[in-house]
Amino acid sequence: MKIGVSHSRYIANRVAIDLSNSSFVKLTKGLDAVIETTEEIVLADLKNENALEERVREMLEEHEAEIEYNFADEKELFRMVKKKLAPQYNFLISHEDRFNHLSYQVLKGLIARKLIEFKVSEIKVKGLIFDSIENYIDDRFNVEDRVLERIKSYKRKLIPGTDEYQIVFQKLYENELRAKGNM
Repeated sequence: MKIGVSHSRYIANRVAIDLSNSSFVKLTKGLDAVIETTEEIVLADLKNENALEERVREMLEEHEAEIEYNFADEKELFRMVKKKLAPQYNFLISHEDRFNHLSYQVLKGLIARKLIEFKVSEIKVKGLIFDSIENYIDDRFNVEDRVLERIKSYKRKLIPGTDEYQIVFQKLYENELRAKGNM
């Protein structure tokens, strides 16, 4: 499942809150520093994926005539080319592998900046970060479903894609995350 750049802050918040609530991790410079560092690392990963996908789109556009002539499934081709190019971008296709690697990068970043202290193994802390990311991803779909239901129940119908719709969606989304303790 694709994570949008807009989700980087929410993931960072979730990681920071979970680390803060942990009995075995101490935040040395506060929540904001952990959020900032985590978001920076998550954004770098997302930008790397976007660069990879942009290259895949360019390649498919270069061969558009052949793809149409052969009635090829563009989504499947996209997936196959992305998988083939992923090693060149140091990108892991498997979500579990990707989030595991991302968790490790976040842990290393937090340690390097001396933002956390702990007396347990790094694996345990990395596991907590991994669980935070996974739980956010799982919660994301439930939150989005609740927000969409609330928008549908409005008397005045909002048109998806409009600025007004995006503003209302974002506000409701953040309220739902806040209610779940993710912000």
